[in-house]
Amino acid sequence: MMIRNVQVFLPEGRFRRGTIVTKGDIIEKVYVQKDAGESGGINPRDIAAEEQDVLDGRGAYAIPGLIDLHFHGCRGDDFCDGSMEAIGRIAEYEASVGVTAIAPATMTLPVPELCRILSTAARYRREASCAGRADLVGINMEGPFISTEKRGAQDAKYVIPCDASVCGRFLESSEGLVKLIGIAPEVSENSISFIRQVKNRVHVALAHTDADYETALAAFRAGADHLVHMYNAMPSFRHRAPGVIGAAFDSPHVMCEIICDGVHIHPSAIRAAFRLMGEERMILISDSMRGTGMPDGRYTLGGQGVEVRGRRATLVRDGSLAGSVTNLTDCLRTAVREAGIPLETAVVCATRNPAKVLGILDHYGTLETGKIADVVLLDRDLRVRDVIVHGVE
Repeated sequence: MMIRNVQVFLPEGRFRRGTIVTKGDIIEKVYVQKDAGESGGINPRDIAAEEQDVLDGRGAYAIPGLIDLHFHGCRGDDFCDGSMEAIGRIAEYEASVGVTAIAPATMTLPVPELCRILSTAARYRREASCAGRADLVGINMEGPFISTEKRGAQDAKYVIPCDASVCGRFLESSEGLVKLIGIAPEVSENSISFIRQVKNRVHVALAHTDADYETALAAFRAGADHLVHMYNAMPSFRHRAPGVIGAAFDSPHVMCEIICDGVHIHPSAIRAAFRLMGEERMILISDSMRGTGMPDGRYTLGGQGVEVRGRRATLVRDGSLAGSVTNLTDCLRTAVREAGIPLETAVVCATRNPAKVLGILDHYGTLETGKIADVVLLDRDLRVRDVIVHGVE
């Protein structure tokens, strides 16, 4: 396939007019026009198009397929439903909106149930067809090693202290698909030991935690390297008590998720987070649940009732936020349109950065020769015009 007349998002983080040529499911070549005065430019019109499907992008932005490394479900399905069919439907919806690689998140549930869910995901990865679907590239375990005080939409009765042997069961059940596991380091005396035992097998994230600055910093120094949905389910960033966010700022190796759905975080706080951490450390996530892409009404998340009204999803029990009902592509648009994040920055944080964390940057996350041919075309309003998954429109 030849995708011509597009503004190609280059690996260095800028757009240039060009053409993308795919062969099978791989990007064969990316041609870009040089600026005036530069040598070596290639005119896309000179590229042989015989026996190729040609897609005219009509000036659209061509970006890598988005990668969501923290979400729960969509279109009535939840990853924790634990069925091959549910994962397939989730992957189909995500591809349809431009999210071409996914690492769904688990909820806080009994350990045997989590192991069953992880085993099902591993079987899906081995056996299911990827045609027209987002690739399952990882799993993000949001629980069960969290704090009951900051549990949010997680079920407190299934919270347990972090345990390396239990973590080992998760990794074994998922056949290595678990890429991140969250903990609240203040809950258990052995949290530092836990981090040191598992950090070379899985990314340890601080999640749903009430840790103070000193406790969080100790966890990051021990090897934790990820922060789950910055600002949410953690202490506020205050001038005399900077908490988890301050500890993350002082730990340059830590990557930070952020939900830009127009509900969870004020635009000013989004801008502050990007200025504080820098674009190289930020990852856009959706944290979407099964009500995403569905009409207003009642749904469930981790077995708990959720009320969806417009862009808000709240727990029936107490009205607190319960994930989002916004897919990652819409979150990217909100980050740009409502929070003023530059488009180039938002794209990096929804493609290259999550690919780095998941360890899949060799195949996903940028538009380069030899990588998987996942391409999304956005119009000037940042709405999806076309999606190419593994070289197929």
